[in-house]
Amino acid sequence: MRFTSTPRGARLARRLVSHRLNDWGHPYTTPANETLTLITAEFTANAVRHGHIPGRDFHLQLTLAEGTYRIEVTDTRAEKQPPSTPPTPDSASESGRGLHLVAALADDWGVTPRAAAPGKTVWAELRVPAGGRPQTRPAAPHPADSASAYGQNTESFPATSSRRRDGLGMRPGDASYGDRRP
Repeated sequence: MRFTSTPRGARLARRLVSHRLNDWGHPYTTPANETLTLITAEFTANAVRHGHIPGRDFHLQLTLAEGTYRIEVTDTRAEKQPPSTPPTPDSASESGRGLHLVAALADDWGVTPRAAAPGKTVWAELRVPAGGRPQTRPAAPHPADSASAYGQNTESFPATSSRRRDGLGMRPGDASYGDRRP
């Protein structure tokens, strides 16, 4: 799904992921929903803050394949890549911890060049077994080499498949495709 590269777009993307996970059997307060929503929030905030080019949107894709959820956020700014090892933030700083959170929560994450256009895709994967709880694992200090980012046998769930109204007072699909209302 496409979102405007604004704080509102990032917020709507985060909420859409949370709603979609709830629809897919991971209620709002479950560890899987909260973890994937937090990762989405970090990626979309970074797309707005560091990947924004005026007039261009960012894209979000959430997929599930064999018990592994994959979140991908694509923006059009190719020259601003996340560092392979996030720098240690200053203890007084109010920002700079997002990728540390992603590394601690995700089973794997990385950055790949955007296919057929300028930009990049930042992705994270989280394995969620049948019980719905993410597996406990040590924090990853940096993303894996992402030359071959993901297998071919995945089932993609379009973010706009649900036609029911959500708590925002609109269908999730209404927030995409250039909706620039304040």
